[in-house]
Parts: sequence; C-alpha cells; structure tokens
Amino acid sequence: MAEARTYDVIFWGATGFTGQLAAEYVAKHYTDTSLKWAIAGRNQSKLETVKAALCEINPALSSLPLLTGDSMDLSSLKDLAAQTKVICTTVGPYAQYGANMVQACVEEGTHYCDLTGESPFIQMMIDAHHEEAQKNKVKIVHCCGYDSIPSDLGVLFLQQQMKKRHDTYCQEVKYFVGPTRGGVSGGTVASMLNMMEQAQDKKIRRMLVDPYTLYPKDLERGNEERDQTGVRWDDDLQSWTGPFVMAGINARVVRRSHALQGLPYGKDFRYSEVMAFKKGVGGWWNAQKLAKGMMAFVVLAAIKPTRSLLKKTVLPKPGEGPTKKQQENGFFHTYLVGKKGTQRIDAIVKGNKDPGYGATAGMLAESAICLALDQDKLPEATGITTPATAMGDVLIQRLIEHDVLSFTISETPLKR
Repeated sequence: MAEARTYDVIFWGATGFTGQLAAEYVAKHYTDTSLKWAIAGRNQSKLETVKAALCEINPALSSLPLLTGDSMDLSSLKDLAAQTKVICTTVGPYAQYGANMVQACVEEGTHYCDLTGESPFIQMMIDAHHEEAQKNKVKIVHCCGYDSIPSDLGVLFLQQQMKKRHDTYCQEVKYFVGPTRGGVSGGTVASMLNMMEQAQDKKIRRMLVDPYTLYPKDLERGNEERDQTGVRWDDDLQSWTGPFVMAGINARVVRRSHALQGLPYGKDFRYSEVMAFKKGVGGWWNAQKLAKGMMAFVVLAAIKPTRSLLKKTVLPKPGEGPTKKQQENGFFHTYLVGKKGTQRIDAIVKGNKDPGYGATAGMLAESAICLALDQDKLPEATGITTPATAMGDVLIQRLIEHDVLSFTISETPLKR
C-alpha cells in the first residue's frame, strides 16, 4: 500500500446494529487523535441519522465523511476500498453480502476486517483470494469479534506465557466458556439461519463439522475430533461441560492460525472449546439442558417450515439486539488450560461488556485501527489470515490498553 489514502478506516455497514456500535466506540475513544475515518452504507439518509447520534457523543464529528456504495456493485466497493487503508465491515450474512467487498479490497490493496463467523464463507474466500491477497500484500482478517478474538488471541497469549515460563509450548489447550451475560442480535441470528440453509448442501454440511475446515489444503491434518455435542466431565477444570455454539468457527480459526504460523506448537497440537458448568447435579443438569436445547434448535432450523416460523415468531430480526443497558451490564469470563506433560498453565480472558455486541464493537474497531495505524509493528503475514497471525501481540496490547479485554495468568489451577 505505497500510495497515500484519504482515510485510515472506512466502517462499512455503519447503519446496521453492530456497525453503529463500532462507530460509537470510535467516537468515544478516539476523540483526540488524528485518526482519519468515515462511515459508509447504502442509504445516505440513514447514514446522516447515525452521524447525528455520533455528534452527540463527540461534537467534533460534525465533519465526519459519509460514503455510499452497494454490496452487489463491485465497482462501487472498489471505489470505497481505493480511498482507505482499511475496510471494516459489519454487513452480513457475509455469504450473501460479503464476497464483493473482499474482492474489492484484495484488488485495491486494502486491508480488511470483519465479524463473520461463517466458516463456509471464509473457506470460499481462501479458495478465491488467498494467493492474490498474499501477492498484493493485503491482510484479509475475518472473525474480529467475540468469534474469534478471545479464542485466537487467548491461545497466543497462553502459549507465549508457557514458552516464557517453561521454555516449551502447550501440546493441548482447552477453552472453557465461564460466566457470561449478554444478548443476541437479529444480524447474528440471520447469519446462523443462513448457514443452516446452506447446510442443505452436503458439501457445506461436511465443512461445518470438519475440524480442519480453513486448514491449508497442502498441509497434513492432525488427529482432532469433532466438536463436543454432549455432556462430559472435565478433570482439569473439575466441572461438567457442554457444547459451545461458537466452537464450530473458533476452533477452526485457532487451527488455521497455528498452521499459518508454521505449526510452532507441534503437529500433534490439540485444541477444543466447551461451555463450563459447576460440578454436582445442578451443573450436570444445566449442561444437559444446553446440549438438548442446541440439538433441538439445529433440528428446527434445518427444516424450512420451522425455520421460517422461528424467524417470524421467536428470534430477533435484523436491526434488533440487546439494549444499551444490557450491553453495558454484560460481561464474559473465559478460561484456558494448557498442558504439556506434567507442565500446566491457566489463563483468563475477560470482557467487561456484553460479549456479542458491547465487547465485540471494541474488538472490531481496535482490529481495524491496529491494521491502519500499527502496520510497521505487525507480523508480515498476509492473505486470508486470522487475528493472531495478522496482528498478534500488537492487538493484544491494544485491547488491554483500551480496556476492551484483559488477559491474565492464574497462578493456581482454575476450577469452575
């Protein structure tokens, strides 16, 4: 990216629920910097409404540029991409609306980050654009929110600390979702239901359950098992565990990071994600309820008539999501346990806002700003990459400094 660009970051999709949250985050936290940014979307009048709300947060944004484009019009997206160092997009479902923007960024030499948790979409982008993005020295970074930054950067942090303390890397890392409070938005639900519709295709179904989806095709696979679907007891955390809905994307991102970094933890490195419950009958029962509830949702969402009924009656619609109070009162605690032989190390990753929206807005915005302002400090990795591979410790420090996430080592073994 040798030529000068008008903007550091363009936030594409700023009129959507999460896009507006990301813009609000920047308005609150970057009031006294020289960050050059703009918001963009399809509808000029909606952008003006968003801008008015941002000006209430930061009156200096009265001159914030508003840009328009169309997800289905590649030329308009290339015009946007050519003006900025980074495109930060919240326009989903990405399988429906995201491909042209990735192509535009690759062709215009513009870095990119998003919030997708759609592994078939990411695989499609790898197949279509990875080599060209590497050639053009472009970082295309998917999964820069709750899926999958706590997982991807959490493993990186844990492994760095293991190496520092014990001069080796963990052969196995287990990720446990602990106490969490947060809501769900219609945009997230739309992406999940869109993947269920795609899963009518056998090829997509195989991708969704394959532990090595997103893995480089020329690399020998390990011996990972499929994600946990039932209830199990975990000796390390001394708790009952159940399935975690985001393991389907997070674990694959972690494995892609490991592969792109040259397998530093060894060919036999193993990684898993589950939800952790307390020990005892109550914990076992809650884990059972979760597992059966997830199974029921998958079955209902897989059938067209019941999927349509869920959309109309139960699930939030696009544009809907948790209230400001729910976002501010939300939080999440994640535990990571790493082991190699008799050596063990435990870490905690925390967010002090609703994981899917309050915290995600900060993670996404900081990822975009990291790509734009910290380029000289970042790892050289380019292509269709991951948060840990593209930004690594630079992003960890940025998230800590801006109180988005905390990463700490527990000096005693964690227990739920």
